[in-house]
Order: sequence, then C-alpha cells, then structure tokens
Amino acid sequence: MYPKVKRLLDIVIAVSLLILMSPLMALIAVAVRLTMGRHVVFRQIRPGLNERPFACLKFRTMDEASDQEGRSLNDAQRVTRLGELLRRTSLDELPQLWNILRGDLGVVGPRPLFQSYLPYYTDEERRRHSVRPGLTGWAQIHGRNNLPFDERLAMDLWYVDHMSWSVDLRIVLATIWIVLTQRGVTADLNVPLVPLDVQRSRSVPTQPKRSTSR
Repeated sequence: MYPKVKRLLDIVIAVSLLILMSPLMALIAVAVRLTMGRHVVFRQIRPGLNERPFACLKFRTMDEASDQEGRSLNDAQRVTRLGELLRRTSLDELPQLWNILRGDLGVVGPRPLFQSYLPYYTDEERRRHSVRPGLTGWAQIHGRNNLPFDERLAMDLWYVDHMSWSVDLRIVLATIWIVLTQRGVTADLNVPLVPLDVQRSRSVPTQPKRSTSR
C-alpha cells in the first residue's frame, strides 16, 4: 500500500516543484547555455528500479575543454565557476524532477549510481535496486558524497528494510537542512572519491601464476 501512495505523492511533489522552480530552472538553463554552450542538460544512464537503465538528468557543470592533443582535461579543470556553484547547492539536480514525474526516480530512495558499478555489488547490495531510486536518501543525510561506498551501500539497504512514512519525512526534512547549509559536499575536485568499480577491482586478490617450468 505505501509504495503506491508514495508514488502518488512523488508525482504531486514533482509537479508542484516544477511549477515553483520553473523560473529558476529557466535562469539556470540560460546561464549554462551562455557559459558552456549547447546541451544545457547532461544525460547519463543509471540503473533504476530492478536495475532497469534510465537517463538521469542534470544541468551541465563542466565544459568540453581539452589539452593540445585533444584529450579531455580532468574534472577539476573542466568544472566551471557556475558548475561549481550548481554542484555545491545541488541545483544541478533540478532536472531530475522530470525523472520523478516519469517514474525513473522517487523523491526518496537510494541514489542511482553508475552502470559500471553493477558487477561489483554483492548479492545483498543489489537489493538496493528492489525499490525506486531517489532524488535523496538515507545515505545522503548521513554524509552525502563524503561517505565510503561500503557505508553508503549499507545505508541504502537499511532504507530498503525500513522504508516508511516517518523515515521518508525525516529524510526530506534533513535534506532541506543539508542543502541550505551545504554540509557533506566534497569541495576539492582535485581529490575525487575513488569509484566503486576501481576500489573493488583493486581489492580482488590476484591469483598466483602457474609455473610453466618443467
């Protein structure tokens, strides 16, 4: 019963916020267009409910700068001043209100991570995809993007097992406070978090090579 009512509330909230935030979204779109060129919205494929892929929407925060050999510069060099502001205030995620309206996301749920991470989840961790991913979640109010992946995934599973009216309300209220105070944001792009696939591929012990000598 709760998931059906939760979905209805997601639609009501998404429509209300799209109407309320439309002037700000239009202003951001114009600013991104003027400072970064075409393609105001960035689309990235993420796994959703039951690992079904969808295009997650965000305002662009990086330009297409490259070095003399045509190779893209790293994120720290490509993020614009406007992009840094959008990330710090989470305004880059406003287009995800459309994702909520379409049913790709809910307001609350485990944040959708990268497709490349799927092979590196344990069977238990894959349960995070048994509920609709969200714009914000339990892990986001307990450290946001400063959390190690093991802790973040454990918190996602906690949410799956404890999803309720009271938990969702607590997450929404805490998220508003965190966004306003900008707590838990990784400001230094020169020290990025190690991606989950890289982290776990490093932790897999290498098998000793068999001797070919006779």
